[in-house]
Amino acid sequence: MSLKNWKSIFDGFEKFKVLIVGDAMIDAYMWGNINRQSPEAPIPIVDITKHEKRLGGAANVAINIKALGAEPILCSVIGNDKDAFFQLMKEEGLSTQGILTDNRKTTIKTRVISEGKHQLRIDEEDVFPIKNEDDFIKNTMALMVDIDVVIFQDYNKGVLTGKVINTLITESKRLDKLTLVDPKKDNYWSYKNVDLFKPNLNELNQISDNNIEATQIEELTQEVSAQQQKLNAKYFMLTLSQFGIHIQDENNTHRFPAFERDVIDVSGAGDCVIATASLALASRLSSENIAQLSNLAGGLSCEKVGVNPIEKENLLKETNRLI
Repeated sequence: MSLKNWKSIFDGFEKFKVLIVGDAMIDAYMWGNINRQSPEAPIPIVDITKHEKRLGGAANVAINIKALGAEPILCSVIGNDKDAFFQLMKEEGLSTQGILTDNRKTTIKTRVISEGKHQLRIDEEDVFPIKNEDDFIKNTMALMVDIDVVIFQDYNKGVLTGKVINTLITESKRLDKLTLVDPKKDNYWSYKNVDLFKPNLNELNQISDNNIEATQIEELTQEVSAQQQKLNAKYFMLTLSQFGIHIQDENNTHRFPAFERDVIDVSGAGDCVIATASLALASRLSSENIAQLSNLAGGLSCEKVGVNPIEKENLLKETNRLI
């Protein structure tokens, strides 16, 4: 594909509106230095020098959609401790019309980072199913009318209940919207009849009680085919971490190795992949190009510490160079 065509495709992202439904959270960071070991236990002491909060989970997908030039609408349920989350949404210029609150904690993942890597992660969260699912469904369906793509971003934190999933997929299909899923184990088989289903290799093995290696291409292809048929998914895109990406549609199978990158931190890579895939799918790219572009975006996201959105111009430059 020529440079001119990729530029045109990337420019075309601006015309799409994407609804992201799922578990939003806050990614908190404590940055510091390690100068000594604790006298109380065989662990390092991190002297904290900086605190930072960013949007995470489904909210990070929304940030990536915006970074790529499209318009995101995030639909999620957070806790009554909503002020910090809404402030971050405001700072990112994201709409809050799809956000409801419930009697629960907003998920906060706190990462302690020193010497360029994670030293510790602390999670504060409630993961029981949301109690206001009828209100959430009604609010989300109202926002679904005027969009192009729906992404279900599942982290098993309670927003995507069976009822929410089934109702919203049915509605998205009735409205002829493209649907993509980034699944987790609990609701894996609930996401039937979607356009693109994107698990990682660990999730595929967990749900099938297998231990297939990324290098076992024949076994992997057979398992993907079986799951794709059971889910009735048009595209099944499997991320393979350092081994790249695998995609199957009704007629073709493609496998692409990971582009060589300076991998520092894999946090948020899956969010970049699904965001990129959604706009590639909306642009009616081939399965081959959807996978290649998503594969490249995921790799680029790993070059910085912490969860960071994709940089559109950098992705375009690398796309012209490598794809």
